[in-house]
Amino acid sequence: MSELDTAVDPDETVLGHTDEPTPLPVDDAVPDEPPRVRRTHLSLFVTDPQALAGWYVDVLGMEVTASTDGWVFLSFGVKHHDIALIKAPEGAVQGGLGLQHYGLEVDGDLDAWRRLYGRLIAKGVPVVKTTDHKIGFGIYFTDPDGNRFEFFHETVTDDEEGKRILRRYGAPSEPIDVEPLYAAEVQP
Repeated sequence: MSELDTAVDPDETVLGHTDEPTPLPVDDAVPDEPPRVRRTHLSLFVTDPQALAGWYVDVLGMEVTASTDGWVFLSFGVKHHDIALIKAPEGAVQGGLGLQHYGLEVDGDLDAWRRLYGRLIAKGVPVVKTTDHKIGFGIYFTDPDGNRFEFFHETVTDDEEGKRILRRYGAPSEPIDVEPLYAAEVQP
């Protein structure tokens, strides 16, 4: 056994490749609660992770945090990775099933959201739609491989009120006209 194998617990048994782990005891006193997710990341199959990473850096302002020939991890700057780009298997094609979109909630005020809209337009990114969800506003756009994203600006921050509104309006998505704001360096 190596030093690494016993570094965590010297009494720990290291399992072989075919050994079954010891089952965890079932405790009826512990309630079956759903997981509480704090944050998440998205992993996408793409045609060329290295090339597409440049688009994410340029358009979304992300940072490459790790990569190999087959994958790239990207971060918005707070966590180690928010989006992973994975090389799709040979022959993979875009289809009608799978991820519909991935929502990215925008920090800041409505003008920060409108500046992101201006950035997308200035960089020639295909904008699918702008919409009012009654609990916030969304700008839907696609990356060069056709993956759809949404920049979301939340206007109702109380979750119970948000649920009440969504139930009342049936998950609304009404088209809206949005005036983009442009940074001086990214005019269209």
